[in-house]
Amino acid sequence: MVIRSIADDWHLWLGFLLVSIPVCFSPGAGAIQSMSSGLTHGLLRSYWSIVGQELGLIAQLTVVAVGLGAVVAKSVLAFTVIKVIGVGYLLYLAVRQWRAAGTDLRDTVHRAPARAGVPLLARGFLVNATNPKALVFYVAVLPPFLAPQAPLLPQYLVIGATFVVVDIVVMSVYAGLAARLLGALGPRRQRVLNRSFSGLFATAAVLVALVRRSAA
Repeated sequence: MVIRSIADDWHLWLGFLLVSIPVCFSPGAGAIQSMSSGLTHGLLRSYWSIVGQELGLIAQLTVVAVGLGAVVAKSVLAFTVIKVIGVGYLLYLAVRQWRAAGTDLRDTVHRAPARAGVPLLARGFLVNATNPKALVFYVAVLPPFLAPQAPLLPQYLVIGATFVVVDIVVMSVYAGLAARLLGALGPRRQRVLNRSFSGLFATAAVLVALVRRSAA
């Protein structure tokens, strides 16, 4: 009997693709970070943040692939530590965004040094790597798309590549819309929008704080 897996069954892969699209489009910390980067740094530099976010997703998928995901999701201490770190980092971004509201973002985009990409990369990585919602998604959603009797590495590679590509496209849309909006805003409206993003980061922190292990 031939065991079919997502690595060689395009119907199963298409099912995972259709699941991934609304998950990536759903508003969350990653989408807020992408829009914030597009607004503050422009579309091209925001890809530093997007790449960092994808590295964070890959790190979480790797944790799940080696069998630690279910352990973390079921461990009160481990899950709480990840959640506390994620909430704390999102609150830090909220404060940072609020304090930056007094500058003209168009000047920031043009004058930002090339090395500014590295902090954006780290910021994007931390937003996703410390987000327990991604871990819960992997643990809860992946099993129906995995064939345990077939080699798991090719399946995880296909799943990871698919999810990352979809997420890059979606985050590019969010960042691009924010970057286009920047050109139409004066300093006063930029200040309002920047503080709105600060509120969104704070809201995302609250939502992450409400994530429960039972969701997995």
